[in-house]
Amino acid sequence: MTMDATRRATLGLGLGLAWGASCAQAEPRKLTVAAYPKLDAIVRAALPAWKAKHPGVEVEVISREMNDHHTAMITALSTGSHMPDLMSLEVGYLGRFAQGRGLLDLRQAPFHGEKLQSRFVPYTWGQAHNKRGELLALPSDIGPGTLLYRHDVLQKAGLQEADLTTSWDGFLAAGKQIRAKTGAYLLAHARDMKDILIRTHVAPGDGLYFSAKNEVLVRSPRFVRAFELARAVRRDKLDAGVYNWSGDWTEGFRRGSIATQMLGAWLTGFLGSWLAPKTHGLWRAAQLPEGAFAAYGGSFYALPAKGDPTKRALAWDLMQTLTLDRRLLLDAFQAHDIFPALVDTFDDPFFEQPLPFLGGQPARKIWREAARRIQPVAVHRQDAFADEVINTELDKVLTRGKDIPRALGDAERLLIRRATR
Repeated sequence: MTMDATRRATLGLGLGLAWGASCAQAEPRKLTVAAYPKLDAIVRAALPAWKAKHPGVEVEVISREMNDHHTAMITALSTGSHMPDLMSLEVGYLGRFAQGRGLLDLRQAPFHGEKLQSRFVPYTWGQAHNKRGELLALPSDIGPGTLLYRHDVLQKAGLQEADLTTSWDGFLAAGKQIRAKTGAYLLAHARDMKDILIRTHVAPGDGLYFSAKNEVLVRSPRFVRAFELARAVRRDKLDAGVYNWSGDWTEGFRRGSIATQMLGAWLTGFLGSWLAPKTHGLWRAAQLPEGAFAAYGGSFYALPAKGDPTKRALAWDLMQTLTLDRRLLLDAFQAHDIFPALVDTFDDPFFEQPLPFLGGQPARKIWREAARRIQPVAVHRQDAFADEVINTELDKVLTRGKDIPRALGDAERLLIRRATR
């Protein structure tokens, strides 16, 4: 770690300590942290060192599965009951809280959180803000998008990585050759094509589905192309027609009947640990086709506005540990394949190490480059609903032959009604 990085880390972790000291109480205090797997494990790993600096402070970690956790946080923020002092939020849910007043604005005193901007990957820092410019959370981890592919399947098909990555047209052409020579499908589902393409070439300040001015974007060229290429995948029988996280999806990976998957870099760890561990050494990673860079997932920590103000200094101090402690985040990366949002970690030799599951490829360097090049995409409170609407309309295109302009037009009309809610 460089001297400059050490100095910045010390300054970052020191923000608010004087405030915390002024609020200190003699009697033992208790903090409640609400988190989901694997963040709960990282919080617990951080506690021994943190509690050594705060003797007498008890920390309760409440862990729930992803959906249950966010449902509980929505309920807590809306009712003011069972409120944790510190909560984790996945980026897909952050937009639901963005326009309300349930989270503290970390720009304000005594936090002055904007001083931390240079410490984090730019795109995730943008996601932490709402349209009012408020800083609602600090980033913890990110999901740089990557193309994972079966190296052995490509070899059997007589193809190289460049055949997949040079262009989207080339990607589909390679899929035809894979299908003809190996019998494997290019993709698990044509929806995967749509998912990546709508995440590329997003205008500055816009979100996936809504513009900076709250305009619905689903009839833009970005969505038209995404639907057209997804339809081409299905028309040419290049997808297995199985959804992510299904049993058939897992079996496709294990048997080599699905040649590629575009998701966050974290999928590599899942494949190696439980999805398809016996495919060790058969996978490789690449940047997304046609120079695309996109994000899949990411986590944040936030302070509820209705939380106990007497505990806020401690909660803020713990939040900084969880997001700014270089060693903690690198340990989490090594143990859980959770890619850190803290750029201070990017010079660590761990990024250069080969990944045995990927045949010894030093793929973290690819993902680090992607993290630096992904552009910010604004979150919106209706993102989850918009995702459901678009998926429904795409299914109608794929299975019923619905006209793409009509499908996107129907989606637009429905989302316009919801955009102002």
